[in-house]
Amino acid sequence: MISHPRTSYRLVARALRPFTQPQPQYIRSFSQSSRALNKIAFRVDGQGRGVAQSVKVKGSPHFIEVDAYPSFGGKDAAPTPLAYALSSLGSCTQVTGSLVAKDLGITLGDWKVTVKADLDPAVLVEGKEGNANWDNVELNVHVQTDAKDDAQFEKFANETERRCPITQLYKRSGTGWKSQWVNEKL
Repeated sequence: MISHPRTSYRLVARALRPFTQPQPQYIRSFSQSSRALNKIAFRVDGQGRGVAQSVKVKGSPHFIEVDAYPSFGGKDAAPTPLAYALSSLGSCTQVTGSLVAKDLGITLGDWKVTVKADLDPAVLVEGKEGNANWDNVELNVHVQTDAKDDAQFEKFANETERRCPITQLYKRSGTGWKSQWVNEKL
């Protein structure tokens, strides 16, 4: 059971306002302040029991439900944290790639992103010594573009990986990394 602290009517009305009144898109300007002030704070708060958890994304109406496989003590009622970790790589690649394409003047069509990874569960499940990180992560991207040549597409792929926070998280973690990008002409 989730308990809520007592709040005044005014606080509740203010908290509900974004859901009851049309709101403009939240757009943050990054061009006129120092770099230190340009950082975007992210926060998630989780509550749960056993291995299942409900995660609230601060500042949005979104919840993420998380569970584990029965062999890890879960009911498999929602994706595992490991599945979310790999999903974040695929989706962040697509978001970042869309930003990069805009900067390079490339038009994009459909994306197909596949992420594969190997994990030795001995540390996680059995408590053995070692590193609980992925052994290998492989990102495969098929994306429709109007890139004028192979060099422009390669620049697009490289710049996407360089600018993608989740790609950098994996690459800098010390895990094995491999990626393959395929340009499927529009």
